[in-house]
Amino acid sequence: MNGEPHWLSRVTPRPDITYCQLVDLGVLDPYGQHQALWKLFDVAKEDRTDRAEFLFRTESKNRLPAFYLLSQRQPRDHAGLWHIESRPYRPDIQVGDRLAFKLRVSPVVTRAGGVGSHSKRHDVVMDAKRQMNWKHLPEDQRPTLAYLAQKAGETWLRARAERLGCRFDDATVRADGYRTWRKHSAKSIELSMLDFEGSLTIADPARFADALLKGVGPAKGFGCGLLLVRRV
Repeated sequence: MNGEPHWLSRVTPRPDITYCQLVDLGVLDPYGQHQALWKLFDVAKEDRTDRAEFLFRTESKNRLPAFYLLSQRQPRDHAGLWHIESRPYRPDIQVGDRLAFKLRVSPVVTRAGGVGSHSKRHDVVMDAKRQMNWKHLPEDQRPTLAYLAQKAGETWLRARAERLGCRFDDATVRADGYRTWRKHSAKSIELSMLDFEGSLTIADPARFADALLKGVGPAKGFGCGLLLVRRV
């Protein structure tokens, strides 16, 4: 996702689609959501790539998906399924701007493998549990999963602040909604997700604009990485 312009769109099911179509949209998993959004762009299936040609975030309203979609091409619905509201997206940010943010990511850390093994990526929450030998702690000494998600997630995010061109404001970063997702197929997919929100201050507008347009972290094809901001 390089160059200009970009489009920020809100994509929701049309109110006049059939009940069966509503049911089909309601059960889409992250892979299915990505495939459904690809159809909004005039790109042949054989020309689609695994790269993040667009970023998206899924919200749920009445058990139906509502997507925020950032793309270089303007999405268009040819199937009569979606209501699309699009506007040009040109981030105008300056040093010192304060923004509220929302971010869904798949936060991982890379750990060295054993002798003769490759390094591996680990979900930060599961990694935190392993580091403290959580399984063997007495039950009354085990921190909750919500506590681990906040601590491990916030540490992961703050470590990326300089790279993202911002400072996360103290005591505002909240991490929750930790969950994992697996897809069993010829090429199995497994990832974890965590939702962040809070406020930040811009330190490097160019780096931050890059993060807005290219996303944050891995798993961008599965609804992770889109950084949504508003001024405060």
